[in-house]
Amino acid sequence: MAFDKTKGHIAILMANVIFGLGVPVTKALLDDWVTPIGYMASRCVFAALIFWVVAAFMPKEHVEKKDMVVLLLGGLLGFVISQTLTAEALKFTTPVYFSLVAALTPIAVMILAAIFLKERISGLKIVGVVMGIGGALLMLYFSWTSGAGSDDLLGITLAVLSVLTWAVYLIITRKVSAKYSAVTQMKYFFLISAVVMLPIALMEPQQRLYSAEWGWSGVLEMAFIVLFATGLGYFLIPYAMKFLRATTVSIYTNIQPVVASLVAIAIGQDHLTWDKPVAAILVLLGAYIVTITPEKKKS
Repeated sequence: MAFDKTKGHIAILMANVIFGLGVPVTKALLDDWVTPIGYMASRCVFAALIFWVVAAFMPKEHVEKKDMVVLLLGGLLGFVISQTLTAEALKFTTPVYFSLVAALTPIAVMILAAIFLKERISGLKIVGVVMGIGGALLMLYFSWTSGAGSDDLLGITLAVLSVLTWAVYLIITRKVSAKYSAVTQMKYFFLISAVVMLPIALMEPQQRLYSAEWGWSGVLEMAFIVLFATGLGYFLIPYAMKFLRATTVSIYTNIQPVVASLVAIAIGQDHLTWDKPVAAILVLLGAYIVTITPEKKKS
């Protein structure tokens, strides 16, 4: 039992380190090699191929029609819309600001669940929400006055929209997600995403990564995003969920902005100012409080 939990902790740690690294790698791709649409189409098509090939060697799962609708809707909402907003956000703001906004996801999920599902919120969770929003407002203020990105205010706004869209996806698919394996979910998730994104990408000018100007750095960056930040990451999370509680898994999400920020500052994509650590403390502590606080039972 203890060994199984250790494997779970290692798996979820690896997944979140990979996702954290994916933020500055995505920023590098968008700056030098592909447009946001080109990035999305590449990720969708290659990820769909990976998951359909893997699924061919696994037991086939029958998906009910009503669940198929949810999975396809999830692909459109949780990947096409949310991740396109993510790519657009990283064109305008820095990986540090983006990753801190992404850390607000547990807070966004809780707020939306309270609004649409009428879930009760405890007093301690309200404290966590206030702290998280305080960190977000601090980022918005300093991005407006002295941000390092080309348009940090727009980038952070797009990042917030991405987080809200992803939170809606998590809410509407959480029942279906418990019924089917990760491979079954992801093969449909990325299939519908590829079907939507590929025609749009083909209407754009040729991507530099797929032209005579291509370079190995771009190829390696895209390979990391497809193979590790998409393929391996989506395998590690459900694997960890077999051995760990959901709250434990979600707490590890806070590693992502730390890794993304350290790497981005180290390679010159951003610089350290006093507001970023303060915002990080507010956002991460707020998300932690929201994550670990038990649900308040209905009276």
